[in-house]
Amino acid sequence: MPAILLDGHALAAEMLAAVRAEAAALRAAGRPAHLAALIAGHASSSEVYLRNQKKACAEAGIDFELLQLPDTATEADVIAETRRLGADPNVTGIILHQPFPPHVNERRVREALDPLKDVESMTPANFGRLVMGEFDIAPSTASAALEVARRARPDMKGLECVIVGHSEIVGKPLALLLLQSKRDSPTVTVCHVATRDLAFHTSRADLLFVAAGVPGLIRREMVKPGATVIDIGINRVKGADGKSRIVGDVDPAVAEVAGHLSPVPGGVGPITVAVLLRNTVQLARVTGGGRPGAGS
Repeated sequence: MPAILLDGHALAAEMLAAVRAEAAALRAAGRPAHLAALIAGHASSSEVYLRNQKKACAEAGIDFELLQLPDTATEADVIAETRRLGADPNVTGIILHQPFPPHVNERRVREALDPLKDVESMTPANFGRLVMGEFDIAPSTASAALEVARRARPDMKGLECVIVGHSEIVGKPLALLLLQSKRDSPTVTVCHVATRDLAFHTSRADLLFVAAGVPGLIRREMVKPGATVIDIGINRVKGADGKSRIVGDVDPAVAEVAGHLSPVPGGVGPITVAVLLRNTVQLARVTGGGRPGAGS
């Protein structure tokens, strides 16, 4: 029996309805949510995400602006622009699109970002709050992957959970989110490029998250029958006809053995945008009025 596909569009629509209501209330109060996206150079991996952000913001009633610096921009230029946005009272949320050009140190740029406007929760201060379990918002893609997984496996207590990929954007924060509960967390294994036998780990997972950036990395024989598989990969590849298309990190044949599968496109992607906008309105409520309250 083929896997049940987890429809990200349906869940995103539910989330965005709540975001629209919140954004309208903020605008009526004279405090409209305003998201600024900063990118340096050209990153093809960001194209779809940026396009979807702009469209979703327009539909949700959130102001959106894109600031695209040339790939020749220096690290000082990127940091200066980040600080300028942080000082702009009209901007309530900032997202730094990565990767930056090789000569720009991403961590130093994140350190220049105002934690109260950090919609991806990636500043050192906000990431530390995630580690301590004292956070109000969390990185969008990691949060979105967990939202999808909870639709299929609401009770994760004791499940064997494997994450493929240990980036600071997805893998690491996802592991932290999964481990928030002292008593009801799954058992989490994080695999990466240095993992010796990837199939050994993935084949025992009840819950498998894949965010490696490698098209078709996870094959059918690497998945436990009935497992819930969350594909977070977004890869642009060219088909035999020469046309480019978006594919995930999971081979489509995995649907023949998995119990649930999030497709690419249409799975985690739409929910990532919805979480980003949810984070944006949450920060807009407190920008200029103190730090977001703790939560988990």
